[in-house]
Parts: sequence; C-alpha cells; structure tokens
Amino acid sequence: MESKAKTLAAGNVDEYLHALPEDVQIMLYELRKAIKTAAPMAEELMSYQVPTYKYKGALVHFAAFKNHCSLVVVNKQILSIFEKELMSFKTTGMTIHFTTDKPLPNDLVQKIVQVRVKQNEEADALKPKKR
Repeated sequence: MESKAKTLAAGNVDEYLHALPEDVQIMLYELRKAIKTAAPMAEELMSYQVPTYKYKGALVHFAAFKNHCSLVVVNKQILSIFEKELMSFKTTGMTIHFTTDKPLPNDLVQKIVQVRVKQNEEADALKPKKR
C-alpha cells in the first residue's frame, strides 16, 4: 500500500486521493462517500495534511499510510460505543486502522459519523450563547 501522498502537499481532498495507489483510492472514495452520506452538512477540508470533516467542530479525519489507512474518530468514546463492531480492527487512541484487504464497512462508518454528529450537536448546545 505504497503512498505518494506524503511526497505531495495536497491542496484538497481530491488531490490527496488522486496521489494514492488505485486500490487505496477506491477504498477511501467509498469511505468519503459514507462520511458525506452520514453528514451531508459537514465541511470537507484538508487539516494537518489529511482529509477532515467538520460540523460544529471536528467530526472525523482519515489518512493513508504505507501499510494501512486510518479513520480518526476524534472522541475516544466512539471506540467504546462500537467496541463489538471494531473488535477485528486495530485501534489506537482515537484511531481505527484498516487496509484494502480489510476495509471498514460503509454502514459502520455511517453509524460512527452519525454518533459524532450527535456528540458535536450536544456539545454545541451546552456552549454559552453569544449575546
């Protein structure tokens, strides 16, 4: 899973994905589609040189590396909430690791993103309102 992405500074998500090997591109385009389906209101941008989705704060990020890809879920509770569904994936911190041989299921990605949206909405509702 060799990646050209580290040698290029992508200006947007399409450029980031285009720099990857074809099999990784296909998998991450599916991941991107699942994220956008679950959170169509989310802003898509590059942050810290990786694709990032924001809605009332950071929702998720994803990245491609030499031997795996990662979905950063931004909130550690997600790994506990989806512990059973994620048992067959390596997780570290707030990150789920996956490969082209074992991609994250789209329905699971959508569920994770939907919970992240709810978490961000709840956190936003607790913020003091500006006058």
